[in-house]
Amino acid sequence: MKQHTLGGEFELKGKGLHTGAQVSLRLKPADINVGYIIRRVDLIGKSESFEMKALAEHVKATERGTVLKKGDCIVSTVEHCLSALYALGIDNCIMEVDAPEFPILDGSATQYVEGINKVGIVEQLTERREYIVTSKTTFTMGESSITLMPDDQFSVQVMVGYDSPILSNQYAMLDSMNNYVEQISSCRTFVFVREIEQLINAGLIKGGDLNNALVIYDKQASKENLDKICAACGQTPCQNYQLGYINGPLKFANEPARHKLLDIIGDIALAGVYIRGRIIAVHPGHGVNTAFAASFRKKVARQEVSTPVIDYGAKPVFDINDIRRMLPHRYPMLLVDKIMEIGDQHIVAVKNVTCNEPFFQGHFPDELVMPGVLQIEAMAQAIGIIILSRLPDPENYSTYFININNVKFRSKVVPGDTMVMKMVLTSPIRRGLANIKGFIFIDGKIATEAEMVAAIRHKDSENK
Repeated sequence: MKQHTLGGEFELKGKGLHTGAQVSLRLKPADINVGYIIRRVDLIGKSESFEMKALAEHVKATERGTVLKKGDCIVSTVEHCLSALYALGIDNCIMEVDAPEFPILDGSATQYVEGINKVGIVEQLTERREYIVTSKTTFTMGESSITLMPDDQFSVQVMVGYDSPILSNQYAMLDSMNNYVEQISSCRTFVFVREIEQLINAGLIKGGDLNNALVIYDKQASKENLDKICAACGQTPCQNYQLGYINGPLKFANEPARHKLLDIIGDIALAGVYIRGRIIAVHPGHGVNTAFAASFRKKVARQEVSTPVIDYGAKPVFDINDIRRMLPHRYPMLLVDKIMEIGDQHIVAVKNVTCNEPFFQGHFPDELVMPGVLQIEAMAQAIGIIILSRLPDPENYSTYFININNVKFRSKVVPGDTMVMKMVLTSPIRRGLANIKGFIFIDGKIATEAEMVAAIRHKDSENK
């Protein structure tokens, strides 16, 4: 999957939920590997810290919205915008805002989706960085939990529960981001009437009204108190105070749970990487969402490359006969059995190690260990395939190592192991030179890694 950015720029204007001020937000295309950049244009010329990356380490607060801060640059209520960008597959975007918060708009992600669809989405030349979940992990915070499980795409399940006769237990699920626009993006944020006075006293939701949030009246209060709340919010006092959704009808029977799912996607975007896996969230909120994103981000940083997921029952991209047509190697030096995945910048190859390998006769008779130099050779052959597969006449070319650096052998490779090799081009091929980072995985863990430079030469030029 390639990276994507916006096809143009668009602007949204509206009230800030907490300040009540008029806010202008402009979303613009960005170059590859930029990620999400938030820029406070009102601070330009006033402070050196007027922009930041939208990442989990910049989360400052999570009360009634996600707040990011780096130096003087502070911005709140970013989750709806990030949710739309992440769900629609936008990897790189610059967000310019003239206030310390994004506009609340109608309390959903609808207008962000409409803006993105209006300007279009542009594919970029570099591959997207994706984290593939291979095992179950659970993150807990109080009564909330987020569980990450393997899946063939990014999907989310949400379970919420409140001590409320109107909104008690709800469930929402999104199996594919292809359904985000139709099923999730229009779902609005919500607030209980009993919470409003506390939020007002805390200096929040000055821009809140019946047009940008679902308001839930679930516990009887006096008419005087309700009139006071309406006045504080700039609303006309209601004439009929009945329990329920004051500004219904709902867009979906479980609209609150669906909005919580929308929020999770926006907060997960702060991890800075796309996830291929299923999120199951119980009692989610911005606090646990962003804490999970921060923890997950540290995990990704420790693991430079995600473990390839191999479907051994699937037809390979190249089988052994295809490989023999591209590589000059033959027994006993052909060390790649099949190619399971190939892209513009990477290849995933497989080598099954058996006790019949000839090198085990001497390395070592009493402790069978695959020589490290042959592991490097296997990776080199995978490199040759990713390069030669692009040529119309691969049989007329050869690839040679000219540099190998930072080789690390983390664990032994022995008979019975399946070597899954992932080779990544770290820069475009120029002047016949390819820079590569290679990894060998055994049982999902890195066993060997190395940095290499390979040269591509036409066989006729070598003979002159």
